[in-house]
Amino acid sequence: MNIKQYLDSTYLKTAEQAGLSEADNNTVVQGFIQEAIDEGFKLIMIRPDKVKMAREMIAKAKSKVLVGTVISFPEGTDSLEEKLAEALQAIEDGADELDYVANYEAFKRGETDLVKNEIYNGTLLGLENHKAVKWIIEVAALTDAQIIQFSALIKNVVITNFKENCLPNVFVKSSTGFYKTENGLPNGATFPTIIMMLENASPLPVKAAGGVRTYEEAEEMIRLGVKRIGTSAAKTIANGETASGNY
Repeated sequence: MNIKQYLDSTYLKTAEQAGLSEADNNTVVQGFIQEAIDEGFKLIMIRPDKVKMAREMIAKAKSKVLVGTVISFPEGTDSLEEKLAEALQAIEDGADELDYVANYEAFKRGETDLVKNEIYNGTLLGLENHKAVKWIIEVAALTDAQIIQFSALIKNVVITNFKENCLPNVFVKSSTGFYKTENGLPNGATFPTIIMMLENASPLPVKAAGGVRTYEEAEEMIRLGVKRIGTSAAKTIANGETASGNY
């Protein structure tokens, strides 16, 4: 198994969140991009304003690493129009994959039509531009029943409105890594939540984001059926070491 082809190496902190200057944070981003190129990871996941930088570095290196970015991150509460505008700009800047944060708070309030509408339109924009799309449901903010229902909702919107050959390019993804939990509870992927997602999102693929800290955990996620793993410690995991962070 080439585990590196399952790993989306991820750095999503703003300069303020990292406690760095913009210049120093850019240097960190460049380091993550270069590492993804050197290690041959599947994808580098960065903020939308860093997509051009990643595209240029990858092109210069003649690398096959994909560029992914996040949309409406991390709360997912932007309007549909705002989400589509941000996604379109990311596409124009060279993104290969769009990881939208679904409006999980609207879903929890029972605003199903709003959520279905953004899933449909966000997916349509991505697929029309030949991009993979992932929908982050933020499992730490949901009950088990809501995880099941949300995964099924996304699946149903996609299989109802898009051709079968599109389905492998629309993922359900677990977490942003930025959700604040209480009492030290996990804010990312756990085996129980991923199993629920796999069972209820199928035939859509699932991305386990956050919480995977070792090669063995990554291998088990893949064995269960996960197609991608989001982590800020991709090299550590690939080397068989234990990551220290939450994402």
